Amino acid sequence: MSRLPHYPPASIRRRLHQAILALFAAATIGCVSMVIGPALNDREIAESPGRTLAKVIDVGTFRSTVEYQDEDGVYHSPRGGLLYPTGLGKGQRVWVTYAKSNPDLVKVQGRGWTLALIPALSTWVVSLAIAVALWWAVTLWYRKHAHSDNR
Repeated sequence: MSRLPHYPPASIRRRLHQAILALFAAATIGCVSMVIGPALNDREIAESPGRTLAKVIDVGTFRSTVEYQDEDGVYHSPRGGLLYPTGLGKGQRVWVTYAKSNPDLVKVQGRGWTLALIPALSTWVVSLAIAVALWWAVTLWYRKHAHSDNR
């Protein structure tokens, strides 16, 4: 029967701290991308903007669907939904701005990427709080086990 290896508490603490830092870095990258993605979408819309009146077809938890007619008379209902749909209701008519180069990229007129700042920052703060709590818990565990190994 083989024995399990015995790692010193300092080694375990170091690896757990590295894992916490890696997970926090991943969360930070996710939060940054929550802002960069909308900024890139807004930039693409601003490069070739079209403006029209759209009808809200469906309002869901993750996506709000609209239908609109572009300046060429072609109807569009973007599969990805509408950007920045907060506060819209089914059947409502709303002015939208879309990218003429990509009519599936459409947002509520007057709304922009800055609306992504609050969710991104709040997610980052929660991630930071979790990382700090885990770091603290690992440090407490280490102090407890470092003393028990010295006795």
